[in-house]
Amino acid sequence: MDGIHLLGEWYGCPAHTPEFTRAEALREVCLKAVEASGLTIVGEKFYQFEPHGVTGAVILAESHMAIHTWPESGFVTVDVYVCNYTTDNTAKAQKLYDLLETALKPARAHSQKIVRGGLNEQPKVA
Repeated sequence: MDGIHLLGEWYGCPAHTPEFTRAEALREVCLKAVEASGLTIVGEKFYQFEPHGVTGAVILAESHMAIHTWPESGFVTVDVYVCNYTTDNTAKAQKLYDLLETALKPARAHSQKIVRGGLNEQPKVA
C-alpha cells in the first residue's frame, strides 16, 4: 500500500525528563501528538522498563507509530508509518514526527523517509 515511513534516531535528549523515563508521561505526549496531527488512534500500549526506559506503540487507523527510549544513553528511536489508501496522509505523518521531536528535544537527529508501496505506479514492461 502506498504510504510514507518516517524513521528517526535522536541523540543527546534530556534523559532526566518524565517523557523520557516514565511510560505514562511518554504515552501522554504521544497520544496528544497523534491527536494534534489529525491521525486516528485505534489502540496503544506503552511498557515501562526498570529502572528506566520506555517502549510504546500507537496503532492508527492509518497504520502506526512506535517509540523507544534509552535514558542511560540519551537516545530515542521513533517510527511513524501511515498509508495513503483513501487520502494522502504524508503531511499528518510529518506533523506527528515533528511534534514528537520537539517534545523530546534531541541535540542531534538522524532521519530517513521511505516512500512505501507503488500501487499507483504504472507497471514496468520488461
